[in-house]
Amino acid sequence: MTAQAEPRLFDLGRSEDQRMNQDTMERFAANEIRAVAKEADEAGATPEGFYDKTAELGLSLLPIPEALGGAGMARSPVSNALNAEDLAWGDLGLTLGAISPQAFVNTLLDQGSDAQREKYLPRFCEGTFYAATTALMEPRATFDPTVPQCTATSVDSGYTLNGSKCMVPLGESAELVLVIAQLDNQGPAAFIVEGTPKGMTRTREEHMGLRTLELAGLTFENVELPGDALLGDGSFELQRFVDLSRIGLCALAVGCCQGVLDYVMDYVNERVAFGEPISNRQAVAFMVADMAIELEAMRLMTWRAASRAEQGLDFQEQAYLAKVACAEHAMKIGTDGVQLLGGHGFCREHPVEIWYRNLRAIAILDGVASV
Repeated sequence: MTAQAEPRLFDLGRSEDQRMNQDTMERFAANEIRAVAKEADEAGATPEGFYDKTAELGLSLLPIPEALGGAGMARSPVSNALNAEDLAWGDLGLTLGAISPQAFVNTLLDQGSDAQREKYLPRFCEGTFYAATTALMEPRATFDPTVPQCTATSVDSGYTLNGSKCMVPLGESAELVLVIAQLDNQGPAAFIVEGTPKGMTRTREEHMGLRTLELAGLTFENVELPGDALLGDGSFELQRFVDLSRIGLCALAVGCCQGVLDYVMDYVNERVAFGEPISNRQAVAFMVADMAIELEAMRLMTWRAASRAEQGLDFQEQAYLAKVACAEHAMKIGTDGVQLLGGHGFCREHPVEIWYRNLRAIAILDGVASV
């Protein structure tokens, strides 16, 4: 008899390291993020010292080579997405702020030069939070993430940057900003902007959600950059950057939606009307079931895209489909969460109204959470 090959198994279980990380991230999300999320949202500011606490998680440190002061672990889009999902259960805005430096580091590792890695990565290995971010979105109705209108022009001293960016995480305080711009007639490129050079203006933006994120608009008027500000050799893979960012954004949406589902399930089982829990009513039970189904679809699509990225397979289609699904269903889950609480959903006493406002941003954000 011919020996039969063992069947390939489809396993969605986490590895041992990922399970250990999950325990750490879930505790942090409950004790350090959700515990301060409401107060932070009302103040429209990040609690003092919060980001330094997130630095203890080592999210930016892990993939940095040991020779540069990091942990030297292989970069893992799957693990990065799982971490973002677990943390976002606490609060989407605070989590996005916490992982913004990691998005900068990931892009530098992915497409930067050796000299740029040696220059910038050690700054993230000093045990404190180093604010860095990425700037892709632009303030126009016809914005296409793959066709930025911010421009960079080659000059003798390096480059001159002109244009505007909007909804930049940590935009008020970031010490390093990766700006995506059109370089002459060569196509999109990325530039590392340090500090606030002459001609660069930062303006705080106010939005209905993500109030803790320091979202800001950046304006560049003939900003002079040195030649080594150009990321890598100039052949920037913008689509890859966008796709990896979409995976991270989807992971954040999944985590926040899980928080909504967990909260409303407890609420509808405990809320009594006419002598019985409201979860006994079919309309309520069906709505909760729909939320769970939509959430699981979001999670699986996100994990699939992250897995293909980690394996070196093409993942553009999967990342796009996950983003479309998460943009639609995240808003619906947020809306249904408010609806299931009835009048309480409109009150600020319950956190669902924060999650609802934050989840509205999933459909419009791009280029902010590269895994």
